[in-house]
Amino acid sequence: MSLTIHIPATELWDPGREQFIKIKEQNLLLEHSLVSMDKWESKWKKPFLTDNEKTAAEILDYIRCMTITKNVDPYVYFAIPPDEINKIKDYMSDPMTATTITDHREGAKPRGRKEIITSEIIYWQMTQLNIPLEWEKRHLNKLLMLIQVGAIKSEPPKSMSKNAIMKQNSMLNAARRKKHGTRG
Repeated sequence: MSLTIHIPATELWDPGREQFIKIKEQNLLLEHSLVSMDKWESKWKKPFLTDNEKTAAEILDYIRCMTITKNVDPYVYFAIPPDEINKIKDYMSDPMTATTITDHREGAKPRGRKEIITSEIIYWQMTQLNIPLEWEKRHLNKLLMLIQVGAIKSEPPKSMSKNAIMKQNSMLNAARRKKHGTRG
């Protein structure tokens, strides 16, 4: 799924060339995907999926990497209105799926990023899970969820701890005693 943003006609001042630059009204088609992430990481030589703040230049460049529209004037990215930037942020943070993952195992800790995830890691995960390459153009959050689901579903079943087995057996015995009206 892609996003269309609107850039109104405007003029920008280029201090380096000391002249005004006219930006014509246009729409840009954007795609938050593995392809976009890979382009950005190739240029900036650092992982995109981190909690580290990105500079204004890095953010604008990611929007450029997301752009599917051909032959876009590079100055256009400086003319994106704030409300369109907010639309882009909302689009990028949208999970694009109804799937949620919760871990109800006893003593389970919340899943967090344990390793740095780069585009190459995601491509490798796709090959391990036999996810078709066409998914590199799907919304990145949807692809990441599919990878999580695939990893969980391909895990062998975990055996229960001794404490969990004893607790389960105690609950079953209590239910049986109650059902049959006995004390043991």
